[in-house]
Order: sequence, then structure tokens, then C-alpha cells
Amino acid sequence: MEQRERKGRYAGNDITGKQDEMGSESRIIEGRNAVLEAFRSGKTIDRLLIQDGCQDGPIQSIKREAKKCGTVFDFVRKERLDQLSETGRHQGVIAYAASYEYAEVGDILNAAREKGEAPFLFLLDNIEDPHNLGAIIRTANLAGAHGVIIPKRRAVGLTATVARTSAGALNYTPVARVTNLGNTIDELKKEGIWFVCADMGAEPMYRLNLTGPIGLVIGNEGEGVSRLVKEKCDFTASIPMKGNIDSLNASVAAGVLAYEIVRQRDYK
Repeated sequence: MEQRERKGRYAGNDITGKQDEMGSESRIIEGRNAVLEAFRSGKTIDRLLIQDGCQDGPIQSIKREAKKCGTVFDFVRKERLDQLSETGRHQGVIAYAASYEYAEVGDILNAAREKGEAPFLFLLDNIEDPHNLGAIIRTANLAGAHGVIIPKRRAVGLTATVARTSAGALNYTPVARVTNLGNTIDELKKEGIWFVCADMGAEPMYRLNLTGPIGLVIGNEGEGVSRLVKEKCDFTASIPMKGNIDSLNASVAAGVLAYEIVRQRDYK
């Protein structure tokens, strides 16, 4: 495997902190699992709406968590939830919470230090599909990544669909939003982090050294990683393709590459 050497400090000067791209005071969280995980993670829920007649186990669990937290909940007709829903799949429950807070890149690095682990980051280059973003955040959490970094422009933010698709992972995996992904990569290189992105004509991922501090860069659904961001990466990795088509969904590609990183980091 290819060997590497680089050292430095992260200056943290291309970061945004708290931000709500929708400009609202509260945010809708939809779906039973997403709402339950929001309560369990300690997120402040201002109001909870439950569909009339829903009395099954998951709804009872949500009601118990709401009572523990002193959250007001009301029973409403399904038509009202349908009207309020942003995803169309509220599963009989909608919560109103304070807007999701974007982390800072420095917070993500500190989380790695507190765990005594080499940083493992996901950097997403203009992901536009909220389902892909939610699925990637879910994968990042399960793969043990310390956080996700997304750009401010030309990319989806932390919407209700993202929260629901993440299946609660958004409550545990910090997401930072930056002005310029390329500049952020440059700063993170000073911290000793190496970057890999997918490219069809590159070296197979199994032959690369993906251990140590690493950032996994995933491109958008149509064009992949942009040229300027790809030029910042230390490695390009190809995923073996054995079928009749030549590309993977962005979230699937993220999962394949992420778990090769996990294999190399934890199962040498």
C-alpha cells in the first residue's frame, strides 16, 4: 500500500457555525424513529403533533419521552399532518424542534481527539438529493466517522427529509457547513488529514493505504467530485464494477468506500 507523510495544525478559518438555511425559528422532524431519537438525544422539542387514533408501541414510546421532557403534545387529524408534512411520510407524528445547529469543523476534530482516534471525516461535494444526504449521514455514523462537512451553496442542507432518512443519525453525527470545500481541505491537510475520492479510472480502493487521519470525499449525483476538489485530494480510488452499468448511487458509493476505510483501520 502507498505510504504517506504530512504534519500540521488546523487553523479553522473556513467554517460556519449555527445556521438555518430555511430562516425559520423551528424545524419539523417527521417519522417515528426520527422523532424518538430526537427526544433521546436531548434535543429540545417545542411541540409534538400525533395523529388521532395512533396508540401503538412506537407512539407510546414517543409520548413517554414527551412527558419526561415536559413537551406539549396534541392529537390532530391525519389530514392536518398531511398538510404540514414536508416529506409526505410523517408516520403519524410530527415534532417541532429548534433549528438544527451546524457544527464547526473544529468541533468535529475535537470529537476525534476526545475519543483518542485518528480523524475520519466525510466531505460531500454538492450533494443535492436530501435522501442521499440523509443516507450518507447514517452511513457516517455507523462507520464511526467523527463528522460530515458540506458546502453552503449548490447543495442540500439539513431538511426534514434529510433528518428522516438519516434514521436519527443526524442527532449524533455533527454536520459542518463551509463556504469553500477546497479551502477547507487545504486547512485540514495542515492537521495531517489525507483525502480520498472516487474516480472510475483510478487505482482500486483495495490497493490504497486508507488508514490514519482521512477524509472521504463524495461527489454529487450527476457529475461526481468536481475537478477543483478532486485536484485537492491525495488519492483517487476506484470501486470494482462487475456489472453492465458503470456507476453507483452517491450514498451507496459512500458506503462501499467508507467500509473499506473501516476494514483497513480496524481489521488489519
